[in-house]
Amino acid sequence: MSPDAPALDLAIESRGLTKRFGTQVAVAGIDLAVPRGSVFGFLGPNGSGKTTSIRMLLGLTQPSGGEVSVLGDRMPERLREVLPRVGALVEGPAFYPFLSGTANLNRLDTADPHSSRRTRTDRVASALDRVGLSHAAGKKVGAYSLGMKQRLGLANALLQPRELLVLDEPTNGLDPQGTREVRSLIRSFASEGTTIFVSSHLLAEIEQMCTHAAVMSAGSIVAQGTLDQLRQVGETRVRVQTPDADAARHVLTGLGMMPTVETHADADPWVTAPVGATPLKAEDIVLSLVGANVRVRGYAIEQPSLEERFVALTGEGFDVVQ
Repeated sequence: MSPDAPALDLAIESRGLTKRFGTQVAVAGIDLAVPRGSVFGFLGPNGSGKTTSIRMLLGLTQPSGGEVSVLGDRMPERLREVLPRVGALVEGPAFYPFLSGTANLNRLDTADPHSSRRTRTDRVASALDRVGLSHAAGKKVGAYSLGMKQRLGLANALLQPRELLVLDEPTNGLDPQGTREVRSLIRSFASEGTTIFVSSHLLAEIEQMCTHAAVMSAGSIVAQGTLDQLRQVGETRVRVQTPDADAARHVLTGLGMMPTVETHADADPWVTAPVGATPLKAEDIVLSLVGANVRVRGYAIEQPSLEERFVALTGEGFDVVQ
């Protein structure tokens, strides 16, 4: 589906963005539209082209073709003007293990030509407090857990005021507690109006954090929109539990559907059929079944789950829990 947000409302926009490595096409002409203020999930199996796309968005690698704008400016032409307004955590945080959290952030901030030495101490302390690491500020990073290192990476991204945060697999490798901590931080950033662009291969993470999503498969975007829009795409199905499966199948066939029967050893069968283009409402379908003396013991109208939708789009499964 095509996003319909006006160009002025987009934090990230790409047209035909392509990356080739020799004869291999890693990213195949993607059109991204990330609304300002959204939490945008970039979802796809590992190896689908997400990280390569992010590196092009941030000017870390040159596209083979296409155009990118970030926060209204063309990239990489306006790289120097854009990057100070963007915080990024790409391919995991890298820190000196023998230095403390505070010392690491001080070194990273010193390397930023846009940072102020006069306010550095306060900004580092504030960023550590923001991610819940004040208690470990003086502790060597080598003794940090993976979740603490991820939070330190987020603190680094927050050393300056940011309009956009780009996070590549921010919960990768974390235990459930670390995942919850990072997820909570992302929600808090979004509540303040920061646009969040987060890539993940974990469907559950996208569902719990994001307002919008794009689905990558083999270097291409195969779906894009709000989560509600993505949920609405796909075949609606009617499911009827009844001991009269043959009669129910006959009735649904007569209504223009193509039913199938699921049998269960310890329960009545379920008859399932795509609703398709039938104009009938749910109550009309039930009325037709009851009118044909079909005993209805269970009835549901179902939309495909996001997991089913994404598997249909990509031909691959997603990890759904972490």
